Amino acid sequence: ALAADWLQGPLLFQLLQSRGFLRSQIAALYSCSFASNVTFGLVSGVFVDWLGRKKSCVLSSGLCSVSCLLQLSRDFLALAAGRVLAALGTSLLFSAFESWYIHEHLERHDFPAEWIPNTFSRVALWNSGLAVAAGLVAQLVAEGLALGPVVPFLVAVPFLVLSGIFVGKNWDENYGKSRPCSKACGEGLRGLLSDPRALLLGLVQALVESILLIFAFLWTPVLEPHGIPLGIAFSGFTAASAAGSALFRRGVTGRLRLQPL
Repeated sequence: ALAADWLQGPLLFQLLQSRGFLRSQIAALYSCSFASNVTFGLVSGVFVDWLGRKKSCVLSSGLCSVSCLLQLSRDFLALAAGRVLAALGTSLLFSAFESWYIHEHLERHDFPAEWIPNTFSRVALWNSGLAVAAGLVAQLVAEGLALGPVVPFLVAVPFLVLSGIFVGKNWDENYGKSRPCSKACGEGLRGLLSDPRALLLGLVQALVESILLIFAFLWTPVLEPHGIPLGIAFSGFTAASAAGSALFRRGVTGRLRLQPL
């Protein structure tokens, strides 16, 4: 599922540009995705707990698969619908899978909670490798084989289908506590307001994410006129991000013993 998600990143702008859309229209499509992600992110936790984590994982694979197939269209509204579905599927990808795992780890198997950070550390390491590989694969199939920028989206579909089938056949269902969305959002807001450090951390994180989203929109039109292979550039970005994360972990746990403020 993570590999499929990364495959959709390197050539999205180039694909929309090849469809003949203006940069303002491409910006609108990106904004559809970002706005949908933010809006659904407010209720995704409650939704996943209500529907079931296993069903939500399968739903994530289905939504992202439909989104990838909609990239074949040249219709603006169809592409906008694809961006919305991609945002919903990605939001579930980064909430349902983790929620399912934590419940299985603690409740069903009664494993020590201290093992969870190690699991997520391994996921982050493999995720970085998948991101680098996804950029290279996207470059290979789109430019190396001259199949066009839509092909990485089609390559992602089998990965999504396989992940959905694997989850459906092998995982047990589990649920979270059922509670109204308004109550859950209210508790989160009170938690932020009661701790100034949490509120400050959230504001800083929001600013960082805003910068990354602007970068995600601008990097292709900046690099493409210079003839830089976009898939390889994408792999370079993700490799640099992985190196930064590794250096941070080494700084915190190694001899330097750096401490986050």
